[in-house]
Amino acid sequence: MYPRSLTIVARVELITLVVLFANLFTVHLQPVAALIGPAHGCAYLFVVISVWRMEPATPTAKALAVIPGVGGLLALRHLDRSPRAAG
Repeated sequence: MYPRSLTIVARVELITLVVLFANLFTVHLQPVAALIGPAHGCAYLFVVISVWRMEPATPTAKALAVIPGVGGLLALRHLDRSPRAAG
């Protein structure tokens, strides 16, 4: 089992990216971008650093974690299915 905080922040990373793209393609409000942009950046960095520091993280999981938006969720899914993480 992985830290609950990593799962939450991986979801926050995806949600903030969706909000940023929705804002960009619709009304493009600068305050929304100014608020959500740094939140997305912090969530992205937290996910990448956390996955890279995990003991059972495989090179594939580390590479997946670097993908913006969905990388954290993909890395966690990979780690759940990895035989190395189970043992």
